Amino acid sequence: MPRLNWWGTVLYPAALVALFLGGQLLLKALGVPGAVQASLAALPAVAALLISLPVRVRRCWAEARPWQRLGVLGSKAAVAKALLRGLLKAIALLALVIVALAVSGQLSWMPRINAGLLLNALALGLGVGFAEELLFRGWLFGELSLLLGPQRGLWLQAALFSLVHTRFNLPPIQLVGLLVGLLLLGLALGLQRRADGGLLWGAIGLHGGLVAGWFVLHQGLVTINPSAPAWLMGPNNPIGGVVGCLGLVLLLLVRRRWWAVPSSPARPC
Repeated sequence: MPRLNWWGTVLYPAALVALFLGGQLLLKALGVPGAVQASLAALPAVAALLISLPVRVRRCWAEARPWQRLGVLGSKAAVAKALLRGLLKAIALLALVIVALAVSGQLSWMPRINAGLLLNALALGLGVGFAEELLFRGWLFGELSLLLGPQRGLWLQAALFSLVHTRFNLPPIQLVGLLVGLLLLGLALGLQRRADGGLLWGAIGLHGGLVAGWFVLHQGLVTINPSAPAWLMGPNNPIGGVVGCLGLVLLLLVRRRWWAVPSSPARPC
């Protein structure tokens, strides 16, 4: 039987965040350049996540195979298929945004791709996609589903994902747009995991593909007009704009059959 309580669910990610922020403060005190502080501080936090998470799943979820339950391990064919589907969805969403910006005359093509940029994009997509999906759609979604049920867990993980990633110093309209866009993305990622039979790799492909793809586009392929309206492209994040939100709504409609509670009680999400 699972042995969960809300204190543990709250304190577990708080400890990881404290480790990350403490690492940043230490690096700042040591004089490490600010541009790399976050990346370096993330390494021990991610290591702590990878070490502690299977222990927590065994003890608190009463799960003998934590990495399978979290959706990390599966057959090679299923993992590859899920990852490819997620990547294709990310490409489609980014293409929709780029087409809208091009039609509205808000961007110009200025290719400047090099091997270093592509490697940075690959590392960024894999790092952010894997770490955040393991935390949000692997652990948080599963734990909330056990505590509240699959449907409430789906909505709450998406809401928390949105709140954690939103910059609250934005003007009100941009803030609302980003909150809504991130909420829709959190729902889409949760439903992607359901559609992949509990595997996490489709969500990793979608999330990491969006991060890496936007990095390549913005840094190596296009220049966006600085005066482009925020309602169109979002506050430096296409997810928070009308086009990005529309693309996510279409993706959610495609996945509408997965809104139903999973029939198998063996998986929490």
